[in-house]
Amino acid sequence: MKTSILIVLFSMLAMAGPPVPVIFDTDMGNDIDDALALAMLHGLQGRGEIRLAAVTVTKDNPWAARYVSAVNTFYGRGGIPIGVVRNGVTKDEGGYSRKAIDNGRHVWSEKTEDAVGLLRRVLEGEADGSVVVIQVGFSTNLAGLLDSPGGRELVARKVMFLSLMAGDFAGRGPEYNVKQDVKSCKKVAQTWPTARIWSGFEVGRTIKYPAASIERDFGWAPKHPVVDGYKAYMKFPYDRETWDLTAVLYALRPGAGYFDVSAAGTVVVDDKGFTKFTETSGGLDRYLKVNDVERARALEAMIWLASEPAR
Repeated sequence: MKTSILIVLFSMLAMAGPPVPVIFDTDMGNDIDDALALAMLHGLQGRGEIRLAAVTVTKDNPWAARYVSAVNTFYGRGGIPIGVVRNGVTKDEGGYSRKAIDNGRHVWSEKTEDAVGLLRRVLEGEADGSVVVIQVGFSTNLAGLLDSPGGRELVARKVMFLSLMAGDFAGRGPEYNVKQDVKSCKKVAQTWPTARIWSGFEVGRTIKYPAASIERDFGWAPKHPVVDGYKAYMKFPYDRETWDLTAVLYALRPGAGYFDVSAAGTVVVDDKGFTKFTETSGGLDRYLKVNDVERARALEAMIWLASEPAR
């Protein structure tokens, strides 16, 4: 039996070699899981597994990018370029970005770029087929990239695969990241040219990040922007769903047994934001599944990586 292209791509992540270049596209500020997912990425970079090449933001409020800058700076990586959306779909300040920065007096920079321009610049500078793109917010920036001159061809040449927290494959209804910008998500589902792994609402909903970890595992830092954000977002203590963390964990450790994946197929996004998966031979799409044993293992890994001390 011929080995699938997707398995070959995933096996590349397990090979010894340079860190995998990652682009993280986030609606930082709308939910605290984005902040925990960014902390995981810094944990993975500290372990030498990845290189965070850029962060692009789909929340159209300056405090979203400022908070990303504060987290990157806290981990000693303030030079990671940050791209911001144009005409984004959510413009409010969000529940924690400004509060976390003010409460912790965290250092941040105003330096940002246009998100689509940054995506193009970073991809052009990376080796062919090397980049993992992780989208945990709206599809606005990635749709803009596809619409830019030669954008689809650039993605096809440079990107290994796309991991996105989007959709609902349990039939509950339109998922938040999709329904906020249905047009852009339809564009990505229809025209993104590489393999796509969808982590639906139903996966992260069943794995909750514990407040006990926030209290215990980040004690190495007297003031941590993710802890400050977590405590500002909702009345503490609370356990929060790990939607965005699942997309990061599977994307960068796909062979570790944290999740199962569906057969290959095609995801269609309708005009109301519903996502429907149909199994098709040679399809570019798969979606995550998880059982009780995998939930426990995945949560343990998320806690370790999110709370990894800065290096």
